[in-house]
Amino acid sequence: MNGPVSEQAITRIEILDATFRPADHAEQLSQNDSDNGALVTFTGMVRDLVENPVNAMYLEHYPGMTEQALETIIATARQRWVLGHVTVIHRVGMLYPGEPIVFVGVTSRHRREAFEACQFIMDFLKMDAPFWKKEYTPEGERWVEAKSSDSQAAQRW
Repeated sequence: MNGPVSEQAITRIEILDATFRPADHAEQLSQNDSDNGALVTFTGMVRDLVENPVNAMYLEHYPGMTEQALETIIATARQRWVLGHVTVIHRVGMLYPGEPIVFVGVTSRHRREAFEACQFIMDFLKMDAPFWKKEYTPEGERWVEAKSSDSQAAQRW
């Protein structure tokens, strides 16, 4: 499935300490990209589950190492699929229920490649990018540990 990358393909990685609007990034992805017919995005949000209430979440990362890990994940996706633009935005700092944590967006000539690449990037971001999450709940603070389901998702690739 892999092939040449368009010389105009842009990879954008941002680590932000302020909220962002996913729709703005989706719109940016589609600009100046008439070679591609598919745009797929994923936005992860802070949840406040009834059975596991979360008042807030604090995310930390390892500057420099985090961006390098994301670049490696995207480069691997580009080796597997013919992709146009790729954007990964990730929040750090204090976040509250309903706020976006992560945005992954890809363009490709075909929808299957775009869907698969977006899911691949998100699966490996969860496993390989150095982010740490602390939840603030009514019972107190707790660090969020890696889930076995995230590991299983990455293993299928």
